[in-house]
Amino acid sequence: MATAATTVVSDKASFGARFLAALIDFIGLAIIGGILSGILGGGSGSTTSSGLQTLLGVVYFCYFWSAQGQGQTIGMRALKIKVVKTDGSQLDLVGAFLRYVGLVISCIALFIGVLWVLFDPQKQGWHDKIASTYVVKA
Repeated sequence: MATAATTVVSDKASFGARFLAALIDFIGLAIIGGILSGILGGGSGSTTSSGLQTLLGVVYFCYFWSAQGQGQTIGMRALKIKVVKTDGSQLDLVGAFLRYVGLVISCIALFIGVLWVLFDPQKQGWHDKIASTYVVKA
């Protein structure tokens, strides 16, 4: 009988699926952030607009990656993948925030931490390793 952890290990999502899901999410967040910035009066490139985009990203990813969002952002739902802990359970909000911070670090390091998924035998980026998560087929 297969356990949840066995399923997690064997059904990891590809880099391509993860990339497309992130692209969908970032396009959606850019559109919503632009609309909110226009409504709130923050011009393009303003500090207010930048802060709003950051806050929107943190809230969006932490909610959807956690158990409250069932481990799936809108892009992940479209591609039928989800985030789980390495033991197969869902993240709490703190774990999702830790993963978000890891993603920021992975991107600041010239996206090396994101591209790590391509070479890692467990298909984990730095943000996955930091938060002890996998991205698996849903």
